[in-house]
Amino acid sequence: MVDSDDALARAVAQLAIGEGPVGLDAERASGYRYSQRAYLIQVRRHGSGTFLIDPTSFDNLDELNEVIGPEEWILHAATQDLPCLRDEHLVPTALFDTELAGRLLNLPRVGLASLVEHYLRFSMAKEHSAADWSSRPLPESWLEYAALDVEVLAELRDAVKTDLKTAGKLDWALEEFESLLTFTGPPPRIDPWRRTSGIHKIRDRRALARVRELWLTRDEIAQELDITPGKVMRDQALLALALDNPQTLSAVKSHASLRNSRTRKFLDDWHEALEDASLIDDADLPPSGVKSDGPPNPRAWADKSPEAATRLITVKERLIVIAEEHNLPTENLVNPGIVRALAWEPPSDLTPESIAGALRERGVREWQIALTAEALTESFTP
Repeated sequence: MVDSDDALARAVAQLAIGEGPVGLDAERASGYRYSQRAYLIQVRRHGSGTFLIDPTSFDNLDELNEVIGPEEWILHAATQDLPCLRDEHLVPTALFDTELAGRLLNLPRVGLASLVEHYLRFSMAKEHSAADWSSRPLPESWLEYAALDVEVLAELRDAVKTDLKTAGKLDWALEEFESLLTFTGPPPRIDPWRRTSGIHKIRDRRALARVRELWLTRDEIAQELDITPGKVMRDQALLALALDNPQTLSAVKSHASLRNSRTRKFLDDWHEALEDASLIDDADLPPSGVKSDGPPNPRAWADKSPEAATRLITVKERLIVIAEEHNLPTENLVNPGIVRALAWEPPSDLTPESIAGALRERGVREWQIALTAEALTESFTP
């Protein structure tokens, strides 16, 4: 366990004399904490050993990044860990994602345990995957579990890389890995309060305003306490409060949904949120639905635009054939959302070059463009 400056200095020195790529993993406290920060970072390199680094003990990990930053990193499901690693000033310049590689090989199961069993014939213990990694001290069994997650990443990478070469997909994988280097996390959601469980039951705009104000209040409290919003107040209680709309603080206090001891600590806040919602002008109330910038749900295409519906059916059939020819999952051949957007509104100049340009603008990789641009063009041509 690396949780002091001296221990970090020793770890950095050991990693500097190691050789080959660096295996990394990060443990968060999803389901327990508001933040998605890393509470443990596992690092392993051949000739150096394994280090379990507690990032909460340091302002940043710049000196670690100076040593491992120029090396190839091996991660499994890199998009899960890259944002929290970046928050600790750990930024890769080259990486190998074993999960993504497994998808390109069209393996039936691409979880870390499944790949390790498939390639290396080891079974992995996964009993602490949902643990609260913000706890301190961390139990010895948790530390062993965490260390084992990076124990054979280098061996796994070598085995998967061999299969990629054999399948003629290594260059594809390298393009995919290159694109991950700039990944900073998913784009922020528009109106995240609309994801409140059960909100589809509400059509009244004033009630929606109450949901929004309660959600924003809960989110602010959760962020301040660094706990998941559901531990402040569950969605079910939030929705019940918004629907019943108790008018006074006394009525809020006696509301049946607010029985949780932590929820009751913030009765004044819930009452204030309800009052704020009641003062919103009718013109400023949230709409009952949100208009998307993208195409409508494909189920509505036949009515809204039969031509687009035909294009989408045709291109899906073509892409399935291409994916089967190259032994790829269709979603890894090209992002389905991008296909829908282009099927709904193709470029006016329907040529492979214009389609390739439209795909490139949306971040589609060159290997994907080479496989799909012509098929998309033909599918969209009347």
